[in-house]
Amino acid sequence: RYFLVGSNPAETKYRVLKIDRTEPKDLVIIDDKHVYTQQEVRELLGRLDLGNRTKMGQKGSSGLSRAVSAFGIVGFVRFLEGYYIVLITKRRKMADIGGHAIYKIEDTSMIYIPNDSVRVSHPDEARYLRIFQNVDLSSNFYFSYSYDLSHSLQYNLTVLRMPLEILRTETTQTRQESFDIFEDEGLSTQGGSGVFGICSKPYEKYVWNAKLLEAVRTAVHRDWLLYIIHGFCGQSKLLIYGRPIYVTLIARRSSKFAGTRFLKRGSNSEGDVANEVETEQILYDASVMSFSAGSYSSYVQVRGSVPLYWSQDISTMMPKPPITLDQADPYAHVAALHFDQMLQRFGSPIIILNLVKEREKRKHERILSEELVAAVTYLNQFLPPQHAIIYIPWDMAKYTKSKLCNVLDRLNVIAESVVKKTGFFVNRPDSYCSILRPDEKWNELGGCVVSTGRLQTGVLRTNCVDCLDRTNTAQFMVGKCALAYQLYSLGLIDKPNLQFDTDAVRLFEELYEDHGDTLSLQYGGSQLVHRVKTYRKIAPWTQHSKDIMQTLSRYYSNAFSDADRQDSINLFLGVFKPAEGKPHLWELPTDFYLHHKNTLSLSQTRPSYTYWWTTGVLKHLPLPFDEVTCAENRRKLTVKKFHKYEEEIDIHNEFFRPYELSSFDETFCLAMTNSTRDFMPKNVGIDPSPFTVRKPDETGKSVLGNKNNREEAVLQRKTAASAPPPPSEEAVSSSSEDDSGTDKEDEGAVSQRSTPVKVTDTGDNTKITENVVQSTKDVYGVNLSDIPSEDDLAIYARFVQLGQSQHKQDKGSQQFCSKHPLDKVINLIPISSFSQDNIYEVQPPRADWKSIEIFHAHIQAGRGNMQPLGRDDFLMYREYIRNRYM
Repeated sequence: RYFLVGSNPAETKYRVLKIDRTEPKDLVIIDDKHVYTQQEVRELLGRLDLGNRTKMGQKGSSGLSRAVSAFGIVGFVRFLEGYYIVLITKRRKMADIGGHAIYKIEDTSMIYIPNDSVRVSHPDEARYLRIFQNVDLSSNFYFSYSYDLSHSLQYNLTVLRMPLEILRTETTQTRQESFDIFEDEGLSTQGGSGVFGICSKPYEKYVWNAKLLEAVRTAVHRDWLLYIIHGFCGQSKLLIYGRPIYVTLIARRSSKFAGTRFLKRGSNSEGDVANEVETEQILYDASVMSFSAGSYSSYVQVRGSVPLYWSQDISTMMPKPPITLDQADPYAHVAALHFDQMLQRFGSPIIILNLVKEREKRKHERILSEELVAAVTYLNQFLPPQHAIIYIPWDMAKYTKSKLCNVLDRLNVIAESVVKKTGFFVNRPDSYCSILRPDEKWNELGGCVVSTGRLQTGVLRTNCVDCLDRTNTAQFMVGKCALAYQLYSLGLIDKPNLQFDTDAVRLFEELYEDHGDTLSLQYGGSQLVHRVKTYRKIAPWTQHSKDIMQTLSRYYSNAFSDADRQDSINLFLGVFKPAEGKPHLWELPTDFYLHHKNTLSLSQTRPSYTYWWTTGVLKHLPLPFDEVTCAENRRKLTVKKFHKYEEEIDIHNEFFRPYELSSFDETFCLAMTNSTRDFMPKNVGIDPSPFTVRKPDETGKSVLGNKNNREEAVLQRKTAASAPPPPSEEAVSSSSEDDSGTDKEDEGAVSQRSTPVKVTDTGDNTKITENVVQSTKDVYGVNLSDIPSEDDLAIYARFVQLGQSQHKQDKGSQQFCSKHPLDKVINLIPISSFSQDNIYEVQPPRADWKSIEIFHAHIQAGRGNMQPLGRDDFLMYREYIRNRYM
């Protein structure tokens, strides 16, 4: 047998799984459902060790040996022989949301479960294993023990605010069954010492190991089930005068109809589209960690292929194969299924931003536009006008070639109108400053305003043909506009506007470029060809050659390696299941029948041509049906009751880990990208605000002179998303950094990106000194070599004279008391609020009642209990606003 021992992070509570190794093809797992203490689990393992030795009292060889140490189970998979278990053996922290850590898988291990004595070998097993391992789990797969990554922040926090009466009725399990080492943040009950923990069912569309966990989902406790997502996760720290604001970007790639660029186009028969990615940007004040007391905001947008039956034939070996419509769909059946999914998850309005070309000499991309317009027009006939799908066509390529039009200015106008329609999520009511000093744009903002803040209703769906380069730039502009509203809602800027060339936008742009490169590598086989700088027309001249190289890389990947990658994805996601007597995966001429279920069996129920949405969706619009409190959604939740002092729901211990020995230099919040360290100029004399527009040569990168190192770090992050290596290459995922197997190949590209200072060259030492050692005029704004003027000297002499006269005693009064000669010396009286203040004794001053009251109010505010504002506070604040702004 294999014994799998799992613990909570503090290693105080344990669970044990027993895996039978005598079955050659079946998976037999026993979960005893008992929670062990550390002492109990040691005794259990000791008894197992003693009982498995060949001879009693033998000490030379242990009866129980540790096979592997892991951080979680990815799942169980079987090909033609027995089952394998896939374990996470290395991880790296990538982000932190409200104290909940998000990890990236760095390395995995596959262990064959059946014993060699019962193994029934098959000649094709090794080939299937090789194909399965082509999906490189160390490239952009993420998981979290306590945060649901498959749902948005709005969904997770909406679930947390469910009324307590509903929670009490849902709590049906006993305390023993309700133990959960990965519990979400609890909800305090009104009075009493109990809290409710809520766990939501994951959204399986974005879970990539759902099929791998299918065999054990009902057999083991749910603490063992670890759901992973594929896509991108990045986090940076925006310091606003020392106040830490974390900007997080999470991209969830759909596991339905997943694949590579030319092999997966359009939609399948169930409404799932190719290259569908949900991108969420989360902004929160990191000085307050709790979900209940902190300030959190998020904005979600989606990219995905045009929801029609279309494809491109790559057998012609053309860079741009012709687009063909595979099936006629006069009633927009697949588009209806796709938009029905979006209405359930996001609400209304659904806004389509179509960036494909409208005017072409030879009809190519325009085929998709015409069909999409017809489908949206047909579907809108049956929706209420206020919830109709909004279609925005914009030929981005045409405007890019025009010298008279600025592409990003036009995109900014579109972004403003989109964000005003959908709104965004924030978990706190509008600030008093926005009520007192309202902004016109803020008052026009859409979404749903509730007592606890704002909800995003509806979503922007952006597409071009590939949903890569143009789409990423458009999403960046919409995200930049939403970021301004998010910062304004948290009271961090006075107007919801952000300018280019500020530290905040540079930080956000780098996040989006890493995001775009990662998604492009996963789907297209290369990094982005056109970036934000390309459309701003400020890209350096060397960028053109790099664009050509990325185009060639994308073409090579599409022509030669995409088919193997597609087979790997189909096997990993369980789309194809090997079986005896069936054709092998590599023998199939196409995977069309695997992804289109209606080709294998006819549906018993025919969908309506007019009422194309799910029952109940329309009634709750504009709110998304998935977030509405109803019986159907309550069935997706698991509610458990805890004592409020139990460690399972102690978010402080989860985040700070007081039981672990940690190094300050290795702390995640210090290692992450920082706006002050990485983007702000190092001259002290300039404005440190991240919202100040800088000149191109004023960035922190150019002043430090280490742009080469910075580019290498960014390149390492981007190459982490590279396509899976060929089977002949050795895995390099066990290194502490991201996969950097292509670093040697890209050294030339790195050196072309910038002209860094050569530290090793002795001839350039004078240049280094000029860059690093700066004059006092540059640093402090004053040149110390200048002689002070006569006026300054006179002011200083008067200041010294005043200081001396303040400490002098009246000599005349002391002459009557003492005739000692030392009495004529000036006596200095200590100026201090402390009555006794010397090296032997310090007596602190008494604090008045007003200071004590202010201190107590400060402590309560840190706990989330804000004091009500009095009349004097309002008058003082009005006076401040009047003096400052009017």
